[in-house]
Amino acid sequence: MTPARAWHGATAVVVLAALLLQLGLVLDGGRVLAEEDQPGLGIRLARLVAYFTIQSNVLVAIATVLLALDPGRDGAAFRSLRLASTVGITVTGLVHFLLLRPLLDLQGADWLADKLLHVAVPLLAVAGWLAFGPRPRVDVRAVVWAFAWPIAWLAVTLAVEAGTHWVPYPFLDFREKGWGHVAVVSAGITVLFAALITGLRYADRHLPPRPSSG
Repeated sequence: MTPARAWHGATAVVVLAALLLQLGLVLDGGRVLAEEDQPGLGIRLARLVAYFTIQSNVLVAIATVLLALDPGRDGAAFRSLRLASTVGITVTGLVHFLLLRPLLDLQGADWLADKLLHVAVPLLAVAGWLAFGPRPRVDVRAVVWAFAWPIAWLAVTLAVEAGTHWVPYPFLDFREKGWGHVAVVSAGITVLFAALITGLRYADRHLPPRPSSG
């Protein structure tokens, strides 16, 4: 087994374990991340999927399983998936560290799921991208899809909040924080996405190709 295949495989195992643990907590009636109220199971599952954290981890899971099978994988759809998963999980880790971590007081399995989803998987995914790629893979189509996904997620999230009064992250609660606060935070996160995509595209072009052709 090559180092690349081993790393991608280990990352896939960690992210799948984290997602299954969080799903198990939800099925068992546990909190969806830091949520206090306990609606019915169907609503809890829908809200679980609504978290950007969960979506970005799912994308990492799909990408790393594919890479564990073929570390040199390519194709238009895969390029978009790989860039979106890498950028998304990086933002997940940064937003958690900067905005959410001070608000959380989790214990036991909730704490473990939180650390796996927000810390371990981002570190493994970004390290794997830097060390093993594959690259070059970042083209214009991949950039468009990687940027369109979080914009669509934000629009849907705010629309759901307007209709249900539920929001996955407190910094997007326009009823409590006001539209001005939400606009500033949203703009900041959008700029962060743009900067990360730009940085990854630059690195994709200038770092040594992976897998190596030599």
